Amino acid sequence: MPEAPAAISPGEVVSSGLCIGCGACASGAPARMDWDRFGQLKPVGTPEWQARPTARQAAICPFSPTARNEDAIAAVRFADAPLHDGRLGRHRQCHVGHVAEDGFRGNGSSGGLVSWVAAELLRRGLVDGVAHVAPATDGRLFRYRISRSVAEVGQGAKSRYYPIDLAAVLDEMRQVPGRYAVIGIPCFIKAVHLARADDPVLEQRITHLLGLFCGHMKSARLVDSFAYQMGAEPSRVQAVDYRVKNADRPANWYRTQLRLKDGSAVEQDWWHLVEGDWGSGFFQNSACDFCDDVVAETADISFGDAWVEPYSSDGRGTNVAVIRSAEIAAIVADGIGDGRLALTEVNADFVADTQAAGFRHRREGLAWRLAHRSRAAGLMPVKRVAPASAGVPPRRRAVYRMRRTISRASHRLFALSRLTGSRAVYQRPAQWLVHLYGALTYGRGRLGRLLDRLDGSKR
Repeated sequence: MPEAPAAISPGEVVSSGLCIGCGACASGAPARMDWDRFGQLKPVGTPEWQARPTARQAAICPFSPTARNEDAIAAVRFADAPLHDGRLGRHRQCHVGHVAEDGFRGNGSSGGLVSWVAAELLRRGLVDGVAHVAPATDGRLFRYRISRSVAEVGQGAKSRYYPIDLAAVLDEMRQVPGRYAVIGIPCFIKAVHLARADDPVLEQRITHLLGLFCGHMKSARLVDSFAYQMGAEPSRVQAVDYRVKNADRPANWYRTQLRLKDGSAVEQDWWHLVEGDWGSGFFQNSACDFCDDVVAETADISFGDAWVEPYSSDGRGTNVAVIRSAEIAAIVADGIGDGRLALTEVNADFVADTQAAGFRHRREGLAWRLAHRSRAAGLMPVKRVAPASAGVPPRRRAVYRMRRTISRASHRLFALSRLTGSRAVYQRPAQWLVHLYGALTYGRGRLGRLLDRLDGSKR
């Protein structure tokens, strides 16, 4: 493999399909984040800025081949963490459970623990503001913002499967003195670390990082497609609840509600929507195919859903959490001690089991994708997983190819659908892709039963 370039340009990252849209490169630069034709956020600047390779871009982009990886970042930040696991990274302890204190569990998608830790940092005076994703009313459905009260933090609770970027809040942190916490998915937390290393002001002011387990990023077209399938025009959508909570239904029975500008609402269960199987990869950002961090290994604490029984059947929601910082561990211990947190300590295997599909996709699947990436695609990702095809069963290879096909085709088919004004241009091929994916992955239909007889590989 040739040596990774010491300088790269924003345009190279975008054209290579490795831009996640985090906005780190646009912050503090003559650039902004704007929509591309597929409903994803990309950096837009002067032609010179877009094309000029710099060492800064190579150092701060989370998908740069030469940026510090998660192991290197965690080795410095969590040098005293006593435990290490190849899936969870360095850590101190893991927990499963929920927030018992009123106002958190019911307001969140899961067990309420993300908002509780952020609120506790504010209540203890450890930070002056929390950068998190909240509903917006300025043409985007969601944006990063900085909240400075517990009530404001609560407005950002729940899952947001929508493109967002850090550019504006990083600029605000540079301009407004204080101590800040940032909540984000793994690649965004990594981007913050890299930005802190590049800028001593951010290094001093960003003091706490709270991570979210992640499957992959979606484009804004997910909401548009949901709207069409629910009989609403995307332009009428004012707000989205991706996971309507219902204590009487299992937590993994996702149901989405769209609130429209006329005050009405429509909603539907995910399994009735074309994109309802998250793992199929509809509207996935292409950079996600080259991520090896499922659980935000560089965050002081990271949170996910407890997707194992009996927790996945509990509609009230349950978190798993991986704690790496001694300070956060003490805060959580206090919350357990005074009854505000109902948590049970678990081991790394338990947490990994809750994200088993994600780890398989970003270990075995990533190795396969790296081995099959063409140099013509642009920059070659450098990951902690080595490229490899050997040992991947034929059935799994077909599944990985199918996910890649769905990811790429969904963007282009939906763009063509918008251009032609025909919903069928997207929905009919999408339904066919879903059928084929179900046969490959779950053994559905005649084709699935035939594949089951021909291939005994694990799904």
